[in-house]
Amino acid sequence: MTTQVEKSIMVNVPVSRAYNQWTQFEDFPQFMGGVQSVTQLGDDRLEWVAEIAGVRRQWEARILEQVPDQKVSWAATAGATNAGSVVFEDLGGDQTSVTLVLEYEPEGLVEKVGDKLNIVENQAEKDLTRFKQFIESEGYATGAWRGAVNNGGAVGTPDVDDAAASRGDSGKAGLSGKAVAAGLGVAAAAAAAAVKARSGSKDTPAEADGDADVIPEPAYVSETADAGAGGPVRMLTDEEIEAGASDVPPSATDAGAARDQASNR
Repeated sequence: MTTQVEKSIMVNVPVSRAYNQWTQFEDFPQFMGGVQSVTQLGDDRLEWVAEIAGVRRQWEARILEQVPDQKVSWAATAGATNAGSVVFEDLGGDQTSVTLVLEYEPEGLVEKVGDKLNIVENQAEKDLTRFKQFIESEGYATGAWRGAVNNGGAVGTPDVDDAAASRGDSGKAGLSGKAVAAGLGVAAAAAAAAVKARSGSKDTPAEADGDADVIPEPAYVSETADAGAGGPVRMLTDEEIEAGASDVPPSATDAGAARDQASNR
């Protein structure tokens, strides 16, 4: 299963400045919330480390096509399977349209749950907004690479088939300490947040910038069928997560059934 994300934003700088800044890949962590580091391995090779909603991924990517002031296209060669492009369009009047197209394959239970909740899509939108704020506030690009890359001619917009070499590679992937919360607790947290928003609750302080990603607390399950009864609680184990375990283990369900039967006597 693949997912495609497409987001655009208009930035109030000339196209050359917007493009020049985008070529400074190692500066991405300054405005990309999920990117921890980008290492330039060569003119057309990059190593990425990112963490989005508690899921850590590392991968290498190859730039397939790079045209100054127009586009940058890439595909993963190892690690997390993804591919895409960024297109720059001169709108005139020192304004530029920046369009990001990304296609990726979610891996594992946590990423698939996050995919259903559009976590990557929301992150992409926030990152473009941060890029806009970054380049407009700086007033200049922090650097520029004006070379061209053309590995096999024009490639259009790459998709995950162009990243086939990365399939089946774990990409040194791992779950951070908050992965369980992000994957299994996020749906409940989102529902709770909606209730709080309607009730005007201020139990959880807002982030200073107003758009920081909120990582929910880990999801717990009850050792008894009725968590509200005050029974002991525990976190789902890694094995239960990988197996797609439900929120209430079978043993808890059996215990709850026995208790219900006893109460009906």
